[in-house]
Amino acid sequence: MARKQQGKSTRKKTMQKLPVQKPSGGKKARSPGAGPSPGAKAPAFSLPQDGGGTVSLADFAGRKLVLYFYPRADTSGCTKEAIDFSRLRGDFGRADAEIVGVSADPVPALDKFKAKHKLAIALASDENHRMLEAYGVWQEKSLYGRKFLGIVRTTFLIGPDGRVAKVWPKVSVDGHAAEVLAAAKAL
Repeated sequence: MARKQQGKSTRKKTMQKLPVQKPSGGKKARSPGAGPSPGAKAPAFSLPQDGGGTVSLADFAGRKLVLYFYPRADTSGCTKEAIDFSRLRGDFGRADAEIVGVSADPVPALDKFKAKHKLAIALASDENHRMLEAYGVWQEKSLYGRKFLGIVRTTFLIGPDGRVAKVWPKVSVDGHAAEVLAAAKAL
C-alpha cells in the first residue's frame, strides 16, 4: 500500500521575508507606551533628512510640529499617509504647524520616495534607531507569526513650547492626517 508523502508543501511561497531589524547597541526594544506622554517634554533629536542637511527639534521652537513615524518608504500604507500629509501641508502651515515623517530608511531611499510621489513634507532618517527608541515607536511586531523589531506607526503633535500635546499610537492611515490637522488647529 502506498503511503502519503509527509513533509513540506510543494507550493511556492509568495510572501517575501522581511529583514529582521535590531535596535541600536543590541538593546531590546522598549515596551509599548514607553515614549513621551502628553505634557512631557519632547525628546530632542537631530537627524539627516531628504535632500541633504539635518532636521532637529530645535528647528521648530515656537511652532507646532507633527512628527509621524512610519515603517517603510514606498509601501502602500506609508505612501498613502505621506500623500495625505502632503496634500494638507498648506492647511497645516495656516495652523502654524510643520510636518516631519521619520523612518529607519536611509536618506537615498527617502529622496527616491519623495520624488516618486511628489511629497511636500520633510522626511528624516533614523537608521541607528536612537530617536525611534526615545519616542517609544521601535517595538517588537509580529507578521504571519514571525516576530521582529520595527516601527509602530505613531504620530506626535508637539506644541510651540516643545511639549507633547497629543499622541496617536498604532495609527490607522485612513483619515489620520485630517484628524491630526484638526488637533493642530485646536492647539
